[in-house]
Amino acid sequence: MKKLFLSILTALYFLNGMAQLKTGDITIIPEPVLLSPMPGSFVLNEKAEIHYSGQAAGKVAGFLNDFLQRNYNFKLPANGYAKLPRVTAHSVIQLVEASAGNPEGYILEVNTGRVYLQGDSYGLFNGLQTLLQLFPLNKQTAIHLPGVKIQDYPRFAYRGMMLDVGRHFFPPAAVKQFIDMMVLYKFNRFHWHLTEDQGWRIEIKKYPRLQEIASIRKETIVGHHRRSTTYDSKPYGGYYTQEEVRDIVKYAAERNITIIPEIEMPGHSQAVLAAYPQFGNTGGPYEVRTTWGISKDVLNPVNDSVFTFLQDVLTEVMALFPSQYIHIGGDECLKDRWKESADVQRLIKKLGLKDEHDLQSYFIQRMEKFVNSKGRTIIGWDEILEGGLAPNATVMSWRGEEGGIAAAKQKHDVIMTPNTYLYFDYTQGQPATEPLNAAAYLPLKTVYKYEPLPASLTPAERKYIKGVQGNIWTEFIPDQPMLDYMVWPRALALSEIAWSQPGKKNYRRFMQKLPMELGRLNTAGVNFRIPEPLGLESKVVTTPSVTVTLKPPVKGSFIYYTTDGSQPGTRSTPYAKPFALAVPDNGSAVVQCIVVLPSGRISPLYSATYVRKPYLPALPVQAGKKGVRFSLVNTAPANARQLPATGDSSGVLPAIDIRPLSLKNAGVTFTGYVKIPADDLYEFHLNSDDGAVFYVDDQIVVDNDGQHDLVDKSGFLPLKKGLHRIKVQYFNVGTGAWLDAGIYRDREKLNPAEVLYIGQ
Repeated sequence: MKKLFLSILTALYFLNGMAQLKTGDITIIPEPVLLSPMPGSFVLNEKAEIHYSGQAAGKVAGFLNDFLQRNYNFKLPANGYAKLPRVTAHSVIQLVEASAGNPEGYILEVNTGRVYLQGDSYGLFNGLQTLLQLFPLNKQTAIHLPGVKIQDYPRFAYRGMMLDVGRHFFPPAAVKQFIDMMVLYKFNRFHWHLTEDQGWRIEIKKYPRLQEIASIRKETIVGHHRRSTTYDSKPYGGYYTQEEVRDIVKYAAERNITIIPEIEMPGHSQAVLAAYPQFGNTGGPYEVRTTWGISKDVLNPVNDSVFTFLQDVLTEVMALFPSQYIHIGGDECLKDRWKESADVQRLIKKLGLKDEHDLQSYFIQRMEKFVNSKGRTIIGWDEILEGGLAPNATVMSWRGEEGGIAAAKQKHDVIMTPNTYLYFDYTQGQPATEPLNAAAYLPLKTVYKYEPLPASLTPAERKYIKGVQGNIWTEFIPDQPMLDYMVWPRALALSEIAWSQPGKKNYRRFMQKLPMELGRLNTAGVNFRIPEPLGLESKVVTTPSVTVTLKPPVKGSFIYYTTDGSQPGTRSTPYAKPFALAVPDNGSAVVQCIVVLPSGRISPLYSATYVRKPYLPALPVQAGKKGVRFSLVNTAPANARQLPATGDSSGVLPAIDIRPLSLKNAGVTFTGYVKIPADDLYEFHLNSDDGAVFYVDDQIVVDNDGQHDLVDKSGFLPLKKGLHRIKVQYFNVGTGAWLDAGIYRDREKLNPAEVLYIGQ
């Protein structure tokens, strides 16, 4: 059972090229409550002993000894005591099962001759993860653990990660590795998203067609579903047997991870309908969905056999998962089929409901009563608020924080998992250099700065926020390497959000710790995204030359750069020391670079722009109402610049967003003002299919015009604090309409809801 867990640890804690940690270099992720370097160090060798008190302490002693065996080829004598004896002359590791003031908290002391770890069952295991981060990173004969005193406990009780296996299936070994990585950074809830329109992934013995039919789609779309019409013509499938599920649940429990299963309802159920068409509203035929997005075909609430089916499924699921929480989805249930069905409309009237949203609430509450009757509690996505919240439900707030805020005000427990901060399928860098993904931009810095307790809640209401969770939706994540790339290092940032106290969170310190931690992940074979070099920042300069100082983002990695506009490679100039970069008056200069790991893996292309221009002054205008005006033209011009000033229709939207509009062979102009928060350099992005142009104060800052496939372009302007006029023109010919327009400061996107105004 411990093999995979320990193999990960083996790789994590032994890197080449790194001497033993000095006390000033002690770095722990997530950051502890109290960390005090102490004089001296603990020398660990075969002469040391483990003394433990309590069953949980004995279990931790076993994990530690297996770790030592695999890495140093020795084990320590481990002796259990009702009361630990006094420390003898030789080195002793003392593990004590006793309260440290918090069920998951621990006390760790390392000094000459003794390691002391105290905590309850969960606390001891958490403390072990911290202890292992103190081991020297290179394998050596003498193991020196730096002197330190740590007192630690988590901020939130719920610290979760969600893996969607419905779109792409991950075999049991990959799921176990995912759990292993969670353990290292003190996550304690694994949300397993098991069913989707695109595939059913768990064996249900009473309904064998789920694994025979619903688990397999005939083919899969190639590329982004909003633009592509190409399919791979290859059947795709997979599911977990109940025996495999039991094994994974046990594996996780041994590592203090609780698995929360999710069975989607009433939407995201097209795969179910492919197997059992009688549960739908139209009778079918249905097939397991082969593209991404949301299906209009959902479960039929008129048919009582649907509820019998779901109760039978959940009965088998609850027998496999001891979790108090059972996730029933409830999100993105399109109501089209319900609106079209005369039977459904009669049911709405019979039940005295207002509309289809009330009907969904009826559906969820009916299932909640069943789950509650089994002694369990439901979790649902924030759509379960629509039409009235089920009495005992916990809400996962994913569409921003609004759902979580509303649920907390209604005195319901909340898990914060907003897509704006914690959706790890979103891109981490420039779209042109990143692999295919869900397109929205979510860099590491934005993740780290997330605060789960909204300021709009009172202290009493904030108590209903039970924790946070990062979500990994796998439409564009087909395998383990891509999963690693999208999750890490953003999950390291989440670990500090979930565990560390607010006063202990510090982005600068986190970035100082990151190179060492990513070095560990690199040696472990984790295919994380290599971050931008530290110090590579676009900025305004006032002198003819600027000194560029960079630091490798991963311990042992190398930086290669160019300043002449050419693509950097391993034959480009290696970064060895700060260098001077000439910046022309009223112009700009660009540094482009790549990062190469010791293993030879190469990062995406990174760049920074240094601008030597005067700041554009703010305009003397009033902000007016929030949002931007749009003017829609129902014919497509040859390019965006040719869009007329007056369109066929117009209105106001909260953001520069074409999704509410119909833009096949059409064009749109957005106008308004952006409220710039401070004098600084701002980056303007246009990712579009077809052409688009971004104007600021009547000058073009991004020119992405012309008919073309999806292309990302950006530009920089130094702006004074205050209001600045903006205009975005966009046109589309044929299918594939796409526009993502954003304004960024230091790689953080300005929130449209806070900065866009239509003016007066």
